[in-house]
Amino acid sequence: MNRQRLERFTQTPGPSGYEDEIRAVIAAALEDRVDEMRTDALGSLVGFRNGANHDKTLLLAAHMDEIGLMVTHVEEKGFVRFTSVGGIRAVNSVGSRVRFANGTLGIIAVERRENASKIPQLRHLYIDVGASSREDAPVRVGDTATFIGPLASQGSRWISKAMDDRIGCYILMELLERLEQPAHDVFFVFSTQEEITLSGARTSAFRIDPQMAISVDVTSTGDTPKALPMDVALGEGPAIKVKDSGMIAHPAVRDRMIEVADAHEIPYQLEVLLRGSTDAAAMQLVRGGVPSGCVSIPCRYVHSTTETVDEADVEHAIELLHAMIRTAS
Repeated sequence: MNRQRLERFTQTPGPSGYEDEIRAVIAAALEDRVDEMRTDALGSLVGFRNGANHDKTLLLAAHMDEIGLMVTHVEEKGFVRFTSVGGIRAVNSVGSRVRFANGTLGIIAVERRENASKIPQLRHLYIDVGASSREDAPVRVGDTATFIGPLASQGSRWISKAMDDRIGCYILMELLERLEQPAHDVFFVFSTQEEITLSGARTSAFRIDPQMAISVDVTSTGDTPKALPMDVALGEGPAIKVKDSGMIAHPAVRDRMIEVADAHEIPYQLEVLLRGSTDAAAMQLVRGGVPSGCVSIPCRYVHSTTETVDEADVEHAIELLHAMIRTAS
């Protein structure tokens, strides 16, 4: 695992719709590894690698945005109310620290409630930014912040905020370093706004018009106490998506990934996700339809500051994608 790269990717802020900083970091790493590079109208970063044949085009997408929050109101005493940018859970947020784009640090706390036994909602939370009045507050309505969660390791497990989906961006970058000439033309898309609208991948796929699209993202697991039943666990290989709440993976894409994994003895799992979706759900619907699928990295504690993945799953995902795009199909 290239810890320095993963740390740079996970710790650079980039909430949905405000991906400028993380895009610059990825672009700096990408420019020497692709034949062409561009930023599209919605801010997605697109790299292109020429294939040995130009009869087919493959699109690989990983979203570079992360969950965050946005100021909705600054109270008279300087406390900040906010809304979510992406899927923030109030129960995961209490006590967390956040950093605003201007460098201001904040602590998320919960207001006193008559019935404290009930799980709080976002409307019950506020951010303490150290101000004593509205005028002293260093943030204003519309400002965005991201959670603070440093990268750490425990054995083969890697823990950080924003693994969703900077681990996908990491996989695409590692793949590019190992890739010589692919069998067909390949576009590498680091998409924007996946956490809110899937807009970046949708517009990129429309312009590229590929014959196949694969999203690289995280998925939940069923291997923690009283988790929803799900046959995905850390360390058992990347998950090849069958279905989620936004799409059914195209059978030809799913079966091709299974075929390649079996042929190269790469461990994998099959994923049926009850809640959530990925860029693949948007990419499959552009133009006349694009056969789309997803390689998912099992991840515990998704949308928290301690998203946890296993190094072996990441490595096997790179191997699977590498095998797919260096051979004709």
